[in-house]
Formats: sequence, C-alpha cells, structure tokens
Amino acid sequence: MPYADSDGTSIYYERHGSGPAILFVHGSGGHHAAWWQQVAALRDEFTVVTLDLRGFGRSDSSMPEFDGQDFPGDVVAVLDHEDLTDVMLVGQSIGSVAALRAGLLRPERVSSVVLGHSLGGISHPELRELAAADRAEAVKLPVVDRLLTKPFQRERADLTFLFQQMGTFNAARMQDLRNLDTDGPSLEEIRASGVRVAFLAGEKDAVLGVKTVTRAHELLPDSRLEIVPGAPHSMYWETPGPYNEAVARLRRTLTAPEEAA
Repeated sequence: MPYADSDGTSIYYERHGSGPAILFVHGSGGHHAAWWQQVAALRDEFTVVTLDLRGFGRSDSSMPEFDGQDFPGDVVAVLDHEDLTDVMLVGQSIGSVAALRAGLLRPERVSSVVLGHSLGGISHPELRELAAADRAEAVKLPVVDRLLTKPFQRERADLTFLFQQMGTFNAARMQDLRNLDTDGPSLEEIRASGVRVAFLAGEKDAVLGVKTVTRAHELLPDSRLEIVPGAPHSMYWETPGPYNEAVARLRRTLTAPEEAA
C-alpha cells in the first residue's frame, strides 16, 4: 500500500491508470474512496491519483489535533513521492484550498488547479464578502441539503446514505479545516506562479453561488469557468457523468506549455 511521508506524517494515496495526471483532493466529508465514480471513468485515459489528507481515511490520524495549514504539504508529499509533473489538481470544496496552495508550492509539478465548488481561499475583499453572504444562506439548511439536491435524496436513498457514511471513516472534522481558508494567496501571486486555474461549480450549489464563482473568474485573467447545469455542491457524487466530462475536458486543455526549442 503506498504511503508518502509528509514531515513525518504517513499519507495514504492510490494511483490508477496511465496518461496525463489528475490528482483529486477531497473535502471535509471525504477521503480517497469518495472518488470511486471518477477513478472508474477516467483511468483509461488519465493517471488518476487519490489521497487521504492527514486525519482522513487511511492516513495518519494519531495526532491530538489537526491543523488545516498542514494539508497542502500532504498533497505535495504525494506529488514528490510519485515524481509527478504536469499535474492537474482537482479539489472539492475546502479541498480546493489545499489544492491551490499545493500548486503554488510546486508549480514545477502542477500545471493547473481546478477549484471545485470553492474560491480556493483566494484573498480578495470583494470575493470574501460574496462568499460570506453565500455561507450565511447555506447555514440555514440542514447539512445534507447543502450538499445534495432534494430529488436525489428521495430517488437515491442508497447513495445518499453511503454519502453520509463516508465521513464516519475520518478523525478530522470541518472545524479542523477552517483555518486553512485564511491568509490565502492573492490574485497577483496566482498569476505570477504560472499555474492555470479553473473554477468548476454546479448551477444548484447551495454553498457557493454561481454569481460568486463567476465574479472570481472575472477577477482572475486567463482562468477557466465551468458551470454544470442542475448540479449541486457535491456534484462529483450526485452527477458524476457531467462532472467527469468537465474534468476530462479541462485535463485535455489545461496542460503545461511546451518549452521553446
């Protein structure tokens, strides 16, 4: 079983398939197995890497507390251990913050970062205000209603139950991740890194509104924007088909520029 060392912490990861690399970074309720619908769909064309951040899944969870500021280093540890280059990091929700910071730490390995249902912790006063307004509305809903649509919960009670069970394998909780979303990178730092950024969100995301994501895209020149119709915050789980198509499309087009001869 593959483990990478992140400053003395064992980080579990898996590598599937071959081709251009995609590394998925889970959110607060996930772990490596949350990407089962992505691995099966994408491994024939791409190298698909999944991991467990510390405190999640099979990674080291023995520490008395978890610091979200350590999570980008966990991603970097896997990148380095597998000696990956021209990688597209795909984050989900708070995992996008870890993905963006990891990309900025290793721009020689990471060509692009897809911020799934997240602004990636970008430090910008207007975006901070817009995201706070979205969160104020989201907290009025039960947690599962923020993540999955009501029709899906009614029609797929089995997958809804499994979705809720996924988080029971984790020691870390959302409150352990919140400090990760502070002191984030500026738009200027992202542009200077050379790492390309794409925003990927669902039309029915109850946590982060389409208008907020669109504004972030407008503020970050050369970024990409993908809004999937009818999809919720946990699009990877509820609508894997359109999600996988969007990820594959981004991986085919967001690649490291060829060096001049």
